[in-house]
Amino acid sequence: MKTAWNKNGGRALMVMRRTRLYVFSLLTISAVVASSLAAPMSASAAQLTARKITLTSSAVSVSTSHKFDYTVATTASIGSIQFLYCTTASGACTTPTGLTTTSASITAQTGSGCVGFTVVNAANGAPYLTRTAASCTATTASSYTLGSITNPSTTNTTFFVRMTSFTSTTATTGATDSGTVAASTANTITVSASVDETLTFCVYTGANCAASGSSVDLGTLSSASTASGTSKMDAATNATTGYAVTYSGATLTSGANTITAMSSATSAIGSSQYGLNLRANTTPSVGSNVSGSGGGTAQTGYATADTFKFLTGDTVAAATGTTASNTFTVSYVANITSTTLPGIYTSTLTYVCTATF
Repeated sequence: MKTAWNKNGGRALMVMRRTRLYVFSLLTISAVVASSLAAPMSASAAQLTARKITLTSSAVSVSTSHKFDYTVATTASIGSIQFLYCTTASGACTTPTGLTTTSASITAQTGSGCVGFTVVNAANGAPYLTRTAASCTATTASSYTLGSITNPSTTNTTFFVRMTSFTSTTATTGATDSGTVAASTANTITVSASVDETLTFCVYTGANCAASGSSVDLGTLSSASTASGTSKMDAATNATTGYAVTYSGATLTSGANTITAMSSATSAIGSSQYGLNLRANTTPSVGSNVSGSGGGTAQTGYATADTFKFLTGDTVAAATGTTASNTFTVSYVANITSTTLPGIYTSTLTYVCTATF
């Protein structure tokens, strides 16, 4: 309290009021509230490894099989696998010209736990496999063969197949693994060659065909013994139905005189006989059996040892198909009676080999 004098000289009391000043400090409390916001997850899938596509045929526009192989990257419950055919490996997908997958079928599938699929082929260029979702384990080697796919129609052109596995059964959501493979159509190369028709036929009396020779000398005929001699023929062909060897000519003749042609008979000394066969004989000892690696054989009437025949126009040897060379030895025999008229007797034979191609 303080004393003061007023203007009249009186004392006055001045009351001082105490004022308390309260200062309030405002405390700002701050805190960071962490908010967990669900950010969109990356849609990228793990890469399939050891992946490839094998075409049964790379020819354009042919219906063929496409076999896909890969190793699973992620263990997941897989419900579908899509095979997306594109002209490029990435980016917007354009279906290759001429490609048709709407008849695709699954003809084979392997991979423990990664099988049991059927194919959905409604969308051309985007067939997919589907099943009730089941676990497919990472590192599993898998393969799927799609048949009845028509290749693109442009020759020597690369195309790509983007493969993706999904947890969904419709190849739409839940991508797990993916990978791209490349293939190409190609020109069909035609290699051509010709094989000419062949026929080898040679008649000779020498050591071989090259030595030639065209005469068989039976010597002087006698009613006391059988005269004999040989000629040879080589035959081979690539004809489909083989060949046939025929002969034509007359029996041993001297002017108006002849020696009787044999008709599947044995040699009889003292008889009038002339004949031939294609065998090794003992009566008389003359001739050889057919030789060589081919399939030619002596024919009926000329294939029995010690039995001889002479009938112009007959077939003496034949093969029924393509054949390597055979050598035929033709044995000739002649007998006369004691009254056979003298003269120079000859028989000129022509052998003809006919091949049917």
